[in-house]
Amino acid sequence: MSSLKKYAIQFAITMISILLMLFLTTTLYYFNLITPITYNILKIITLLITLFINSFILGKKAKSKGYLEGIKLASIIIITFLVITLLTNKSFEFKYLIYYAIILITSILGGMIGISKKKEL
Repeated sequence: MSSLKKYAIQFAITMISILLMLFLTTTLYYFNLITPITYNILKIITLLITLFINSFILGKKAKSKGYLEGIKLASIIIITFLVITLLTNKSFEFKYLIYYAIILITSILGGMIGISKKKEL
């Protein structure tokens, strides 16, 4: 399987799972089953868990250097989010840099743990 196809498939899986989890979270918030603070926390946790799991899967499929798989997936996600942010907002804020750094670190950790679990098996 070509490298580009592998990342495109993983990117699609990541985005679909993020959208499904956010749909569930938004539905719970709409029917007042969760508070606004819980809703905001769940949005971030949903994104991080989804990225971690998908980076973990990419790391298990990698031959070596799982952190690079995490960086590649995080880069694709960050570029996508950056384009969406720049198209919808008028200004770029510092909080977005922190958000993207957290995404990058989570994805790197997922890739590193994925490659280490592969070696244990």
